[in-house]
Amino acid sequence: MVDEQRLNLEKTYEVIRRAALAHRFVSYSEIAEASDVPWNAAWRRMPQHLGQLVRLTHERGWPIPSAIVVNKGDVDTGKLDGTAREGLLAAAKDVGLTVGDPEQFVKEEQQKVFAWAATAPETLGLGSSKRDATNPAGPRFVQYFGPVLEALRALGGEGKPKDVYDWIVANGDLPKSEIDATTKGGNAGFQNKIGWARFYLVKGGLIDDSQRGKWVLTQEGRDTTLDASSSLALFKEIRARGWEDDDEESPAPIGTEAVAELFDDSSRQFWFAGAAWSEGDQLDRFLQEGIWQNGYDEKFSDLVRKIKPGDRIAIKSSFVKKHNLPFEAGGKSVSCMRIKAVGTVRENLNDGKTVRVDWVPLNPPRDWFLYTYRTTLHQADPDDDLARRLILFTFADLQQDFQFWTRVPYFSRKFSASTTTASLESFFVDQEETEADAEVADVPTYAVGDIAKEGCFLPPKTLESALQRLAEKKNIILQGPPGTGKTWLAKRLAYALIGTKDRKVARARTRVVQFHPSLSYEDFVRGWRPTEGGKLELVDGVFLKLVQAASAVPEPFVLIIEEINRGNPAQVFGEMLTLLEDTKRRPEEALELAYSRDGERIHIPPNLHVIGTMNIADRSLALVDLALRRRFAFLSLEPQLGPLWQAWCAEKVGLDKATIEMIEQKVVALNQAISNDRSLGAQFRIGHSYVTPQEGATIPDGGAWFEQIVQTEIGPLLEEYWFDAPEKAAEAKRRLLA
Repeated sequence: MVDEQRLNLEKTYEVIRRAALAHRFVSYSEIAEASDVPWNAAWRRMPQHLGQLVRLTHERGWPIPSAIVVNKGDVDTGKLDGTAREGLLAAAKDVGLTVGDPEQFVKEEQQKVFAWAATAPETLGLGSSKRDATNPAGPRFVQYFGPVLEALRALGGEGKPKDVYDWIVANGDLPKSEIDATTKGGNAGFQNKIGWARFYLVKGGLIDDSQRGKWVLTQEGRDTTLDASSSLALFKEIRARGWEDDDEESPAPIGTEAVAELFDDSSRQFWFAGAAWSEGDQLDRFLQEGIWQNGYDEKFSDLVRKIKPGDRIAIKSSFVKKHNLPFEAGGKSVSCMRIKAVGTVRENLNDGKTVRVDWVPLNPPRDWFLYTYRTTLHQADPDDDLARRLILFTFADLQQDFQFWTRVPYFSRKFSASTTTASLESFFVDQEETEADAEVADVPTYAVGDIAKEGCFLPPKTLESALQRLAEKKNIILQGPPGTGKTWLAKRLAYALIGTKDRKVARARTRVVQFHPSLSYEDFVRGWRPTEGGKLELVDGVFLKLVQAASAVPEPFVLIIEEINRGNPAQVFGEMLTLLEDTKRRPEEALELAYSRDGERIHIPPNLHVIGTMNIADRSLALVDLALRRRFAFLSLEPQLGPLWQAWCAEKVGLDKATIEMIEQKVVALNQAISNDRSLGAQFRIGHSYVTPQEGATIPDGGAWFEQIVQTEIGPLLEEYWFDAPEKAAEAKRRLLA
């Protein structure tokens, strides 16, 4: 956006040149400080900024100045690896340089920069306009100032952007290569130049773009004709006021008026909704009737009721693409969301199903990549940077900046990783491309009722409460005696939260780890690891990778930590323990990690949930840290041998009633004895999992089956419980087998 603090190419060049003269390396944070831009506002724009510097200096035949820009911790050594090296190599390839051995290339460029510094000019010579002095005519988009005004006059004084593009193509003598060109970010280059021209014409008071999707000539614009010299004069005048373009290859800015209108009401909400039901696509009906409807009876009703008049809503479809992408994705499939219509909500009927909408169909629809919503109804948070970009794309006609998105850590790793990378590295499963206009087939849904069907013996209300606590608190721990189904339930709560048990989706958005005494912060969050060359590099652990994935994708993610009290949670989580708190899941609460990459700050997004399991009968474990307790909701599981368990054994396995009653009676009696024993207590009771057969198991003799369970599972556990009183264990076992 225009009003954001910007990195200054002249100041960046000055910092690098001074460092090169002193034969020293410079950090990214020094670059940001030189432009008086805080690091949390600079780090995402840094790759594009340095890439612009590389292109500018390469045109002059200089080496790559940014080769000596390294992470803060590497200023003494000049080591450049990881994403820092990838960014430099990408910029080098963009200008046509050949990169052989990456490490050798970096070293050679660094030496070239040090040697070149003695003869380097003191400034880039961009002048007050900060443009290359070798381009006195200004950027190429200036040539379209006049044609844009002419097009609008020919259209009656106002028109849609597409109408302006079409008029200029039809009436201008433009080569096909100019019309078909794309920017380095993959967007349509011709349309982007027109967008930049519109931006400056608005600043010059010649165009009013306050109405979404419409450009209108002001009275001054109607009376103004611009040739090449007057266009350049207007450009320089506006630049002198402080307005500047980053790079005409980057997406053209949207009008500040359009942004102001979009966000003028702080209570306005932004919704993305599907239109495909089991009966078929409802898009045409929704547009004709001026409504949007929820096609489910039991899902999304509460969310629909939150929609209010004045909210903005878009109809979208989701699918995946693998070919003909506007950016390089390493041959991977990419999630795509097609925006088909946008509108403003007029009325909510408060039935959990229908809202009335003033629709504006998009013809043609617009495709948005990577950060996509696959659920039927999703609310986008304008305070989240990634979601805000989607909102601006959808409701204010901003182009998607593919350079920015492909450098988001999660996507950068995903698209650059080898196809043989372990599953831990790939949070999304690649899928074959569907037809461009086809909806993704709905995966099977999974809800609380499905947990009960699979053999959970807790009442539905208890399960609903557990799922609600997980959604609200973000972190829960299932605790209970052995055999009460903690891990089993944790996985199914995760499925219910993400809405499906589909293998591909579940594999993409859930992770299961187990804590143990030797697990460390370096394993779980980030730490130094040796490389093949015998050096050390910072490597992200499973938790930080999941944080990055959840930050880049809006759907819910779940991390299941088995035996969470077997490790030292305070040591393993480190500063992440603070960020786990549900009230600190915001960018402004971000912290710098113990092992940070040049001052980056991390926060845990609200769509990442953590489910821990804890066996309260393990006497070898220490008490749980109070800080951990405050950040988790604790749900206690009990042995369940009531009617639901009895029905399962009878209906799913075919055990006879007498055997079921016998097993229940003996286990209940044993648990009572364990609870009454002062050396043990209720936390050592035997859980129902020990005596619950798998669905479909063949058990011809229920008594013999129970005897095997006692001999091989329950008996040894009792001997462990009463290791100092073996006669108690023997007597308890005898009663079970009697």
